[in-house]
Amino acid sequence: MYEERPSRLAGAVVWTSTPPGGAPRPVLPDGCMDLLWNEGRLIVAGPDTRAYVPDGPATAWAGVRLHPGTAPALLGVPAHELRDRRVDLTALWPAATVRRLSAGIEAATHPATALEELALERAAPPDPELRRLVTALAAGRPVATVADELGLGPRQLHRRSLHAFGYGPKTLARVLRLQRALSLARRGVPYADTATRAGYADQAHFARDVKELSGMTPTVLLGRGSRG
Repeated sequence: MYEERPSRLAGAVVWTSTPPGGAPRPVLPDGCMDLLWNEGRLIVAGPDTRAYVPDGPATAWAGVRLHPGTAPALLGVPAHELRDRRVDLTALWPAATVRRLSAGIEAATHPATALEELALERAAPPDPELRRLVTALAAGRPVATVADELGLGPRQLHRRSLHAFGYGPKTLARVLRLQRALSLARRGVPYADTATRAGYADQAHFARDVKELSGMTPTVLLGRGSRG
């Protein structure tokens, strides 16, 4: 079972997942990075450019999903160094610090809340320009238009995006478009209308993007059978 709630950390989400049985579902790219707790380990999930499918037996997880662009300041590591990776926090922070933090979470009644407290203590104020960029791209606005409004040249925007998000602004826009489309489709919007409203050229374009980023067709991913 998966549950989530808004975090006290701006833009973040606190979530828990307990084994439901059956094959694990893929974790889709969403522009975010996560601070994770699993079986006594603190782990960081870097920004994904493709679906991540957990291996091994299903176990309980707790996590804080950090708003796009905010994790590098908290972790002290550029996002691109963690792209498509899951790493122990000991690879980024001193082992003694991680042991102390892990002990506190292990002893907590609610590990997810303890994980949230950790994030709150170490988070830095969000970069207003990056927040504006994410908001605009999530709404489907063109990268070039947003860059002009922010007064950023292509190279500067790409460099800042690599550090903050783990990839360039066009990839971020593509990932956010996928999430926008899936949100519509999950509400029962037909695929053709979903494609148009999310900013795809047509339904075939939507289907190709879903397959490339998730490894599944929209029908399989969304479990809609013959609907769409």
